Amino acid sequence: MLQQTQVKTVLPRYLNWFDTFPTIEALASASTDDLLKAWEGLGYYRRARFIHRAAEMIISDFAGQFPNDFDDMMKLPGIGRSTAGAISSFCFGTATAVLDGNVKRVLKRWFAQPEATDKELWILAQKAIETSGDHTTWNQVMMELGATICSARSPGCEACPVNEFCASAFQVEVSKEVRKKVPVLDVHWRIHLFTCPKKGIWLTQRPDSGIWGGLWAPPITELKERPEEEPTHIHQLTHRRLHLYPQQLESAPTGDGRWVSSIEGFALPTGIHRLLEKVT
Repeated sequence: MLQQTQVKTVLPRYLNWFDTFPTIEALASASTDDLLKAWEGLGYYRRARFIHRAAEMIISDFAGQFPNDFDDMMKLPGIGRSTAGAISSFCFGTATAVLDGNVKRVLKRWFAQPEATDKELWILAQKAIETSGDHTTWNQVMMELGATICSARSPGCEACPVNEFCASAFQVEVSKEVRKKVPVLDVHWRIHLFTCPKKGIWLTQRPDSGIWGGLWAPPITELKERPEEEPTHIHQLTHRRLHLYPQQLESAPTGDGRWVSSIEGFALPTGIHRLLEKVT
């Protein structure tokens, strides 16, 4: 949940998640709709699908027990080298490095290598943790240092407890640090609203792949050109800016879908929630 999402947003959802799915068995046996509904609002729904598939795999391949072997962890959907390193270090005390965005920034500044590649940073991170003496604490401190004091926009060198050992202390030039620019594409969607006082609203389930995969929404058509009208709602994603143009329709809907008298039990994208709030 913390991948791409802030702690303050995650905390209440984390607790609710375990109320809904108290065991790996409960999670593995849950329906996709129930899973996505529990994840609703957190975004990046692919993460929820990974968790679901990982739970199923833990039941089928690891006798219901989360694996304690690093390579086995890497086999689970959604767990890469950095996440496996964190789990292995925190839960089993191993000398396995974490390399999230915060740790990368700390390492680049610590060694004064602002252009270091991920391959080079992995080597630096592994050497550092192997000589740290306390692997779990080292990973936690590196992550926390990057999240608080050694921040991207305003490094607080004066408050850093290890500034005397840092090659970039009091010399960080934020404007010169290498950052990947993420291109944001504008997408224009026509949202077809079929509503009925007796039946409710017509919803279709989005394809598993692509934006809002597996979620429920009114039928959507991607427009090749931007309409002359202004969008009713603009929803920002990491790589996309969705311009939503609702269209109320009197005709009967066609294709796969269902009439829904209440959307409470369905996982809808936040962007659709915001749009419906504006037009209903």
